[in-house]
Amino acid sequence: MQQLNVIILLQREKFISHLEPISVEEFAYFRRIIHDHAGIALSPEKKIMVASRLAKRLLHYGLQTYGQYCQLLNAGQHPHEFQLMVNILTTNETYFFREPKHFDFLQKQIIKSWRGDNFRLWSAASSTGEESYSIAMLLAEGLGMRKWEIFSSDVNTEVLETARKGIYLIDRLDNMEPSYLNKYCLKGVRTQEGYFRVDEKIRNRVRFEQINLKTALPKALGQFDVIFLRNVLIYFDTETKQDIVQRVISALKPGGYFFISHSETLHSIKTELSMVTPSIYQKLCK
Repeated sequence: MQQLNVIILLQREKFISHLEPISVEEFAYFRRIIHDHAGIALSPEKKIMVASRLAKRLLHYGLQTYGQYCQLLNAGQHPHEFQLMVNILTTNETYFFREPKHFDFLQKQIIKSWRGDNFRLWSAASSTGEESYSIAMLLAEGLGMRKWEIFSSDVNTEVLETARKGIYLIDRLDNMEPSYLNKYCLKGVRTQEGYFRVDEKIRNRVRFEQINLKTALPKALGQFDVIFLRNVLIYFDTETKQDIVQRVISALKPGGYFFISHSETLHSIKTELSMVTPSIYQKLCK
Protein backbone atom coordinates (compact mmCIF):
# COMPACT_ATOMS: atom_id res chain seq x y z
CA MET A 1 0.00 0.00 0.00
CA GLN A 2 2.80 2.41 0.90
CA GLN A 3 4.59 1.62 -2.38
CA LEU A 4 1.35 2.26 -4.31
CA ASN A 5 0.94 5.65 -2.59
CA VAL A 6 4.49 6.59 -3.55
CA ILE A 7 3.83 5.66 -7.18
CA ILE A 8 0.61 7.73 -7.24
CA LEU A 9 2.45 10.70 -5.69
CA LEU A 10 5.25 10.48 -8.27
CA GLN A 11 2.73 10.29 -11.11
CA ARG A 12 0.92 13.35 -9.74
CA GLU A 13 4.14 15.32 -9.45
CA LYS A 14 5.11 14.34 -13.02
CA PHE A 15 1.70 15.49 -14.30
CA ILE A 16 1.93 18.82 -12.45
CA SER A 17 5.46 19.42 -13.75
CA HIS A 18 4.10 19.21 -17.33
CA LEU A 19 1.29 21.70 -16.78
CA GLU A 20 1.52 25.01 -18.56
CA PRO A 21 2.08 27.80 -15.98
CA ILE A 22 -1.01 29.76 -15.09
CA SER A 23 -1.18 32.89 -17.23
CA VAL A 24 -1.91 36.43 -16.10
CA GLU A 25 -5.32 36.23 -17.75
CA GLU A 26 -6.18 32.88 -16.17
CA PHE A 27 -5.18 34.08 -12.71
CA ALA A 28 -7.24 37.23 -13.26
CA TYR A 29 -10.24 35.02 -14.06
CA PHE A 30 -9.97 33.11 -10.78
CA ARG A 31 -9.40 36.33 -8.84
CA ARG A 32 -12.57 37.78 -10.36
CA ILE A 33 -14.89 34.83 -9.80
CA ILE A 34 -13.79 34.22 -6.19
CA HIS A 35 -14.24 37.94 -5.46
CA ASP A 36 -17.66 38.05 -7.11
CA HIS A 37 -18.83 34.92 -5.29
CA ALA A 38 -17.29 35.22 -1.82
CA GLY A 39 -15.86 38.75 -1.69
CA ILE A 40 -12.32 37.47 -1.23
CA ALA A 41 -9.62 39.67 -2.75
CA LEU A 42 -6.68 37.52 -3.84
CA SER A 43 -3.49 39.54 -4.00
CA PRO A 44 -1.07 39.13 -6.93
CA GLU A 45 1.23 37.24 -4.56
CA LYS A 46 -1.38 34.44 -4.39
CA LYS A 47 -0.82 33.42 -8.02
CA ILE A 48 1.44 30.46 -7.17
CA MET A 49 -0.91 29.35 -4.39
CA VAL A 50 -3.92 29.39 -6.72
CA ALA A 51 -2.06 27.41 -9.39
CA SER A 52 -0.81 24.86 -6.85
CA ARG A 53 -4.22 24.30 -5.25
CA LEU A 54 -6.10 24.01 -8.54
CA ALA A 55 -3.54 21.68 -10.14
CA LYS A 56 -5.22 18.63 -8.60
CA ARG A 57 -8.49 19.54 -10.33
CA LEU A 58 -6.67 19.69 -13.67
CA LEU A 59 -5.19 16.30 -12.81
CA HIS A 60 -8.68 14.99 -12.04
CA TYR A 61 -9.96 15.94 -15.50
CA GLY A 62 -6.73 15.33 -17.39
CA LEU A 63 -6.45 18.98 -18.44
CA GLN A 64 -3.19 20.59 -19.49
CA THR A 65 -3.95 24.29 -18.99
CA TYR A 66 -5.79 26.44 -16.47
CA GLY A 67 -7.65 27.98 -19.40
CA GLN A 68 -9.20 24.58 -20.11
CA TYR A 69 -10.33 24.43 -16.48
CA CYS A 70 -11.88 27.89 -16.83
CA GLN A 71 -13.81 26.61 -19.85
CA LEU A 72 -14.95 23.56 -17.89
CA LEU A 73 -16.30 25.77 -15.10
CA ASN A 74 -18.17 27.95 -17.58
CA ALA A 75 -19.61 25.03 -19.57
CA GLY A 76 -21.91 24.00 -16.69
CA GLN A 77 -21.55 20.29 -17.36
CA HIS A 78 -20.08 19.71 -13.90
CA PRO A 79 -22.42 21.67 -11.60
CA HIS A 80 -20.60 20.75 -8.38
CA GLU A 81 -17.18 21.79 -9.67
CA PHE A 82 -17.67 25.48 -8.92
CA GLN A 83 -18.20 24.75 -5.20
CA LEU A 84 -15.15 22.46 -5.23
CA MET A 85 -13.12 25.32 -6.67
CA VAL A 86 -14.44 27.67 -3.98
CA ASN A 87 -13.56 25.11 -1.32
CA ILE A 88 -10.01 24.79 -2.61
CA LEU A 89 -9.39 28.53 -2.72
CA THR A 90 -10.98 29.36 0.66
CA THR A 91 -9.39 26.72 2.91
CA ASN A 92 -7.58 28.45 5.78
CA GLU A 93 -5.63 27.04 8.69
CA THR A 94 -7.00 27.34 12.20
CA TYR A 95 -6.50 25.64 15.55
CA PHE A 96 -8.01 25.32 19.02
CA PHE A 97 -8.08 28.38 21.31
CA ARG A 98 -6.40 30.57 18.72
CA GLU A 99 -5.74 34.06 20.12
CA PRO A 100 -6.21 33.08 23.79
CA LYS A 101 -6.99 36.63 25.00
CA HIS A 102 -10.33 36.45 23.20
CA PHE A 103 -11.29 33.32 25.09
CA ASP A 104 -10.18 34.86 28.38
CA PHE A 105 -12.45 37.86 27.71
CA LEU A 106 -15.34 35.65 26.68
CA GLN A 107 -14.99 33.55 29.81
CA LYS A 108 -14.34 36.27 32.39
CA GLN A 109 -16.20 39.29 31.04
CA ILE A 110 -19.20 37.75 29.26
CA ILE A 111 -19.98 34.19 30.33
CA LYS A 112 -19.26 34.69 34.03
CA SER A 113 -21.82 37.50 34.35
CA TRP A 114 -24.40 36.09 31.93
CA ARG A 115 -27.96 36.20 33.32
CA GLY A 116 -30.09 35.77 30.19
CA ASP A 117 -32.44 32.96 29.13
CA ASN A 118 -30.58 31.56 26.12
CA PHE A 119 -27.01 32.45 25.20
CA ARG A 120 -26.50 32.46 21.41
CA LEU A 121 -23.12 32.78 19.72
CA TRP A 122 -22.28 32.82 16.00
CA SER A 123 -18.90 31.74 14.66
CA ALA A 124 -19.33 33.40 11.27
CA ALA A 125 -16.17 32.07 9.59
CA SER A 126 -15.82 28.77 11.38
CA SER A 127 -13.56 26.91 8.94
CA THR A 128 -12.90 23.36 10.22
CA GLY A 129 -14.60 23.99 13.57
CA GLU A 130 -11.77 24.43 16.05
CA GLU A 131 -12.97 27.91 17.03
CA SER A 132 -16.56 26.75 17.55
CA TYR A 133 -15.62 23.76 19.70
CA SER A 134 -13.19 25.85 21.75
CA ILE A 135 -16.04 28.25 22.52
CA ALA A 136 -18.38 25.35 23.27
CA MET A 137 -15.99 24.02 25.91
CA LEU A 138 -15.95 27.43 27.61
CA LEU A 139 -19.74 27.62 27.55
CA ALA A 140 -20.04 24.08 28.91
CA GLU A 141 -17.77 25.07 31.78
CA GLY A 142 -19.37 28.44 32.47
CA LEU A 143 -23.05 27.84 31.72
CA GLY A 144 -23.29 24.08 32.20
CA MET A 145 -26.84 22.83 31.71
CA ARG A 146 -28.27 26.31 31.17
CA LYS A 147 -29.63 27.04 27.70
CA TRP A 148 -26.93 27.97 25.18
CA GLU A 149 -26.16 27.30 21.55
CA ILE A 150 -23.49 27.94 18.94
CA PHE A 151 -24.24 28.49 15.27
CA SER A 152 -21.25 28.13 12.95
CA SER A 153 -20.98 28.95 9.27
CA ASP A 154 -18.56 29.06 6.37
CA VAL A 155 -18.74 29.41 2.59
CA ASN A 156 -16.59 26.29 2.18
CA THR A 157 -18.63 23.06 2.29
CA GLU A 158 -15.57 20.81 2.70
CA VAL A 159 -14.40 22.44 5.93
CA LEU A 160 -17.95 22.25 7.27
CA GLU A 161 -17.97 18.47 6.77
CA THR A 162 -14.69 18.23 8.68
CA ALA A 163 -16.17 20.38 11.45
CA ARG A 164 -19.28 18.23 11.80
CA LYS A 165 -17.14 15.12 12.29
CA GLY A 166 -15.10 16.84 15.02
CA ILE A 167 -11.98 14.71 14.46
CA TYR A 168 -8.58 16.42 14.68
CA LEU A 169 -4.87 15.76 15.01
CA ILE A 170 -3.51 15.81 18.55
CA ASP A 171 -0.82 18.29 17.48
CA ARG A 172 -3.46 21.03 17.09
CA LEU A 173 -3.87 21.29 20.86
CA ASP A 174 -1.02 23.56 21.96
CA ASN A 175 -3.40 26.13 23.47
CA MET A 176 -5.93 23.74 25.02
CA GLU A 177 -5.90 23.14 28.76
CA PRO A 178 -5.32 19.43 29.57
CA SER A 179 -8.50 19.40 31.66
CA TYR A 180 -10.57 20.31 28.58
CA LEU A 181 -8.92 17.57 26.55
CA ASN A 182 -9.70 15.00 29.23
CA LYS A 183 -13.25 16.21 29.82
CA TYR A 184 -14.50 17.07 26.35
CA CYS A 185 -12.41 14.99 23.93
CA LEU A 186 -11.90 11.30 23.17
CA LYS A 187 -8.36 10.22 22.25
CA GLY A 188 -8.04 7.81 19.36
CA VAL A 189 -6.50 4.37 19.79
CA ARG A 190 -4.95 1.84 17.41
CA THR A 191 -5.59 3.06 13.84
CA GLN A 192 -6.87 6.39 15.21
CA GLU A 193 -3.85 7.02 17.40
CA GLY A 194 -2.62 10.58 17.05
CA TYR A 195 -6.18 11.87 16.61
CA PHE A 196 -8.96 12.89 18.98
CA ARG A 197 -12.67 13.53 18.59
CA VAL A 198 -14.70 16.23 20.30
CA ASP A 199 -17.17 14.53 22.62
CA GLU A 200 -20.75 14.15 21.45
CA LYS A 201 -22.13 16.28 24.29
CA ILE A 202 -20.16 19.21 22.86
CA ARG A 203 -20.76 18.43 19.18
CA ASN A 204 -24.52 18.34 19.75
CA ARG A 205 -24.45 21.95 20.97
CA VAL A 206 -22.83 23.25 17.77
CA ARG A 207 -24.60 23.52 14.41
CA PHE A 208 -22.69 24.01 11.16
CA GLU A 209 -24.30 25.45 8.02
CA GLN A 210 -23.08 27.03 4.81
CA ILE A 211 -23.49 30.79 4.62
CA ASN A 212 -21.94 33.16 2.10
CA LEU A 213 -21.38 36.40 4.01
CA LYS A 214 -21.47 38.34 0.74
CA THR A 215 -25.16 37.55 0.27
CA ALA A 216 -28.29 38.19 2.34
CA LEU A 217 -28.39 36.30 5.64
CA PRO A 218 -31.11 33.66 6.18
CA LYS A 219 -34.18 35.15 7.86
CA ALA A 220 -34.24 32.28 10.34
CA LEU A 221 -30.75 33.11 11.58
CA GLY A 222 -32.03 35.21 14.47
CA GLN A 223 -30.08 37.43 16.85
CA PHE A 224 -26.89 36.66 18.77
CA ASP A 225 -25.30 37.79 22.01
CA VAL A 226 -21.77 37.32 20.63
CA ILE A 227 -20.39 37.06 17.10
CA PHE A 228 -16.89 35.90 16.17
CA LEU A 229 -15.72 37.02 12.72
CA ARG A 230 -12.01 36.32 12.97
CA ASN A 231 -9.24 35.85 10.41
CA VAL A 232 -11.44 36.46 7.39
CA LEU A 233 -11.69 40.27 7.03
CA ILE A 234 -8.06 40.39 5.92
CA TYR A 235 -9.14 38.73 2.66
CA PHE A 236 -11.65 41.46 1.73
CA ASP A 237 -11.15 44.87 0.17
CA THR A 238 -12.49 47.88 2.08
CA GLU A 239 -15.80 48.07 0.24
CA THR A 240 -16.54 44.37 0.71
CA LYS A 241 -15.43 44.52 4.34
CA GLN A 242 -17.86 47.39 5.01
CA ASP A 243 -20.69 45.45 3.40
CA ILE A 244 -19.98 42.20 5.25
CA VAL A 245 -19.42 43.74 8.68
CA GLN A 246 -22.70 45.67 8.44
CA ARG A 247 -24.54 42.54 7.34
CA VAL A 248 -23.08 40.39 10.11
CA ILE A 249 -23.62 42.85 12.97
CA SER A 250 -27.26 43.23 11.90
CA ALA A 251 -27.62 39.83 13.60
CA LEU A 252 -25.97 41.08 16.81
CA LYS A 253 -28.19 42.14 19.72
CA PRO A 254 -27.77 45.67 21.10
CA GLY A 255 -25.11 45.41 23.79
CA GLY A 256 -23.72 42.24 22.18
CA TYR A 257 -20.03 41.65 21.51
CA PHE A 258 -18.21 41.40 18.19
CA PHE A 259 -14.78 39.78 17.88
CA ILE A 260 -12.28 40.13 15.03
CA SER A 261 -8.69 38.89 14.85
CA HIS A 262 -5.84 40.84 16.40
CA SER A 263 -4.36 41.04 12.89
CA GLU A 264 -7.49 42.78 11.55
CA THR A 265 -8.95 46.24 11.93
CA LEU A 266 -12.24 48.06 11.47
CA HIS A 267 -10.41 51.25 10.58
CA SER A 268 -12.36 53.22 7.95
CA ILE A 269 -15.38 50.92 8.46
CA LYS A 270 -18.55 52.70 9.59
CA THR A 271 -20.42 50.69 12.21
CA GLU A 272 -22.61 51.04 15.28
CA LEU A 273 -19.87 49.38 17.32
CA SER A 274 -17.78 50.76 20.15
CA MET A 275 -14.31 49.36 20.80
CA VAL A 276 -14.01 47.68 24.20
CA THR A 277 -10.40 46.64 23.66
CA PRO A 278 -8.44 46.15 20.42
CA SER A 279 -10.24 43.49 18.29
CA ILE A 280 -13.30 43.34 20.62
CA TYR A 281 -16.30 45.61 20.07
CA GLN A 282 -19.73 46.10 21.58
CA LYS A 283 -22.87 47.06 19.68
CA LEU A 284 -24.34 50.33 20.90
CA CYS A 285 -27.78 50.21 22.46
CA LYS A 286 -30.31 52.37 20.65
